[in-house]
Amino acid sequence: MRVVIAGGHGKIALQLEKLLAANGDDAVGIIRKPEQSADLREVSAEPAVLDLENADVSAVAEVLSGADVAVFAAGAGPGSGTARKETVDRAAAVLFAEFAEQAGVRRHLQVSAMGLDRADQEGMDETFAIYLKAKAAAEDDLRARDLDWTILRPGRLTDDPGTGVVHLAEDVPAGAISRQDVAAVLAELVVDESISVRRTLELTGGHTPIEEALSRL
Repeated sequence: MRVVIAGGHGKIALQLEKLLAANGDDAVGIIRKPEQSADLREVSAEPAVLDLENADVSAVAEVLSGADVAVFAAGAGPGSGTARKETVDRAAAVLFAEFAEQAGVRRHLQVSAMGLDRADQEGMDETFAIYLKAKAAAEDDLRARDLDWTILRPGRLTDDPGTGVVHLAEDVPAGAISRQDVAAVLAELVVDESISVRRTLELTGGHTPIEEALSRL
């Protein structure tokens, strides 16, 4: 399969690209900086230099042409201001879904976050609240589209080695999850869409092997 990943230089995306290449799939990572290309080639992914925040429709359409799956794994990241929470976590996600729809790429995975309903809690950090609202708006937009979408909401992300055992369901208690395990779950969702289409799934570390967790959905 040809899998196009927005946020192709992110920590989750690089892990996913490596897994896809090992499975014999063609991973295409959308990146903003040409100097990131070498890191993608190192994991056998094809870099596509494109700024989704200021994207030309024809350029995005060209990258998505012939794709089997689109994955939105981009994010403004820690330390970014409120403006980029809006332009990346919401607007870029919406644009990517729109372009995928126009290109006829029906299978669409979106990496979101748990606890989006916390945005209006008293004492919530303003920038983080904007991030949560941006992610929620991106989810709402995707749910309204005629796509075979899956929204994956990981818990607090860590750089710990993956364990291969998780807690995956439509509603799970708050917890942490390694980026490596998130990528492993995404790789499985890319392959098998029959149990996850038009579902929002939450993911943390747990005690169930990934394939078994998916089979229980």
